[in-house]
Amino acid sequence: MNKDLTTGNPSKVLWQFCLPLFGSIIFQQLYNIADSFVAGKFIGQNALAAVGNSYEITLIFIAVAFGCNIGCSVVVSSFFGAKRYGHVKTTVYTSFISSGIVCFALMMAGIFGSDLLLGAINTPQEIFSDSKLYLDIYVFGLPFVFFYNVSTGIFSALGDSKTPFYFLAASSVSNIAADIWFVKGFGMGVDGVAWATFMCQGVSCVLAVVFVFNRLRQIKSEEKSRAFDRKIFFEIFRIALPSTLQQSFVSVGNIVIQSVINGFGPAVIAGYSASVKLNNLVVTSFNTVGNGISNYTAQNVGAKCMNRVKQGFAAGIKMVWIICVPIVLLYVFAGKYLIYAFMDNPSDAALQSGFLFLRIVSPFYFLVSAKLVADAVLRGAGLMKQFVITTFTDLLLRVALAFILSGTPLMSTGIWCAWPIGWIAASAMSVFFYKRNIADKPAEIVQIG
Repeated sequence: MNKDLTTGNPSKVLWQFCLPLFGSIIFQQLYNIADSFVAGKFIGQNALAAVGNSYEITLIFIAVAFGCNIGCSVVVSSFFGAKRYGHVKTTVYTSFISSGIVCFALMMAGIFGSDLLLGAINTPQEIFSDSKLYLDIYVFGLPFVFFYNVSTGIFSALGDSKTPFYFLAASSVSNIAADIWFVKGFGMGVDGVAWATFMCQGVSCVLAVVFVFNRLRQIKSEEKSRAFDRKIFFEIFRIALPSTLQQSFVSVGNIVIQSVINGFGPAVIAGYSASVKLNNLVVTSFNTVGNGISNYTAQNVGAKCMNRVKQGFAAGIKMVWIICVPIVLLYVFAGKYLIYAFMDNPSDAALQSGFLFLRIVSPFYFLVSAKLVADAVLRGAGLMKQFVITTFTDLLLRVALAFILSGTPLMSTGIWCAWPIGWIAASAMSVFFYKRNIADKPAEIVQIG
């Protein structure tokens, strides 16, 4: 069901809209968590390390798909808020075509460059073949990742956050069962984990695309829609490129950090692989809530309701901080048990490195969540330059400090400390840019784009 986000109490509207998005990304992340869980529990510590090692590379592909999602979603939201429904349909068609072309290019890069990528991050020889196997199968499923992301972006832009949630809930639970079935029932290894994910993502993608086009047919418009519009494509590109670069450079930064971690051996890699999945579950969840806030912002910008944008920022901060409380308590006091769940008879080094990562990083979720809300408003309002600056500040600090601190007596613990330092600096910048460009200006003179 489509929903107009330009009316109603902003706090209530955001809670109703963003909570299903939050639930959706929890289930989305269960794909990767299930892969790591089954690999560590039923195959072995090296299999967990291989899946975690490949995961850092797959994040580059996900980053580009995420950019396509955001570009389409923000532009559709703006047209939907302005009630220009013919342009809404044209944006959807343009997004699918352009995303398909980008996806094909990335598939070719993945198919022919997986050895090079794995070698570039110093993948240990004992996990190289399994890492390559997992990565190769994942690359063949990229069309499912791309078209599903574009579809969920469209649903969110139309104010419908529940439909993607239903798809993901069903497919994620199925993925857990399929992972176990392929590995335990068929006696497969890392390839079984990868093929189970491939199959379940495929089902979600097909259903999402079918429902999107059915939803478009229900929208009546006097404007004529087109299969591709160059002007709209460049507007999508203007929004998508910074978001893609943000996620891509974060992923590249994580790969660089992974190469540093790989120097400490499979045990530390395995502990990090488990803990970083739990960390990414939280950060990606806040990013997805941020997507909802971007959609809310874009609809209200399209409807010229700038006071609601400011109210939405305050409501968004309150929302993410409420969500932070139980997560931080869980990770700080029960993180060891969560790490243990990923591995059967883990080594002390693996368990300790993963637990220490969570204890150092998780208290700073309050800061990074505030940053992501501010970034979401900036992105929804079209203020992309400021959005990119804050992202690169975080990334450059984390990568530089990972290299520097890993060479001190802190060793791998120094790498974990790089996360909160980067978040502190970038959070301060994001909130500053929001206040200077939106909060501290009268609504009627806020400049957008």
